[in-house]
Amino acid sequence: MDCINIKENKDDLKAFEKIIQAFKSLKWYEIVMCIVMFAIAIYYAIMPQEGTPRWLAIINFVSGLCGIICVFFTAKANRMNFPFAMINTTVFIIYLAYFGIWATFWLETVVYFPLNIISWIGWYKHKDDEDKLLAKSKTLSFLQHIIVTASIIALTVLVHYTLSFLAGDTWMKFADRFGWNVTVMQWLDSMIFAIGIVASILELLRYKEQYIWWIITDVIAVTQYALKGDPVYVTKKAIYLVEALVGIRNWSLLAKKNIYNE
Repeated sequence: MDCINIKENKDDLKAFEKIIQAFKSLKWYEIVMCIVMFAIAIYYAIMPQEGTPRWLAIINFVSGLCGIICVFFTAKANRMNFPFAMINTTVFIIYLAYFGIWATFWLETVVYFPLNIISWIGWYKHKDDEDKLLAKSKTLSFLQHIIVTASIIALTVLVHYTLSFLAGDTWMKFADRFGWNVTVMQWLDSMIFAIGIVASILELLRYKEQYIWWIITDVIAVTQYALKGDPVYVTKKAIYLVEALVGIRNWSLLAKKNIYNE
């Protein structure tokens, strides 16, 4: 009985100790990427680009740093990603509202924010057998793959026509400023929204295939912010893309180890 109590106490580490433990699990290249993100974010917080308010530059700094820490921990299936996810989501919502990127704004507000809380609880209930800070991973069947893909396509179309009606000319308003095709940008925004919802549900349910879809959204996002000329978010999304590749490997290994029936 004493051994069981000792084990339970070890599993129930204080929040700060859990976060420190999660940081210690980072690889050297992840630390390097974090330093790069920190340096770029703080530079543009001190010396914001022309047309960017200082308060928005500070928000970019917070979002950039918390965002990459979140994806580092998520790629390891470490539930300590969620405190940073909550901060990142909150500040990114402000950024998206400022530029009128409405599909992604509602994705962050209506989907990511509440799912962060729900997923945090779900991961806690399904801990890895060896490392209690990690979540167990599962794999989709072929039929489930078909359902997921069809759902994303249908949701993309629905979101596009809904926001075209509701938001009108304010949707992706910054696209005109850079001479881009607004329709194309709206479809990409709709696709990111659709993939984000489905991938977040897969993350909640601990399916490794979430990372297939995160990779797609990260490629789109890197392209968008590169064209927009936002160095903070280009760096942030590029690191997301690298970590998505790391994540699919880590989660695949966990899925092989934790084959079980719920």
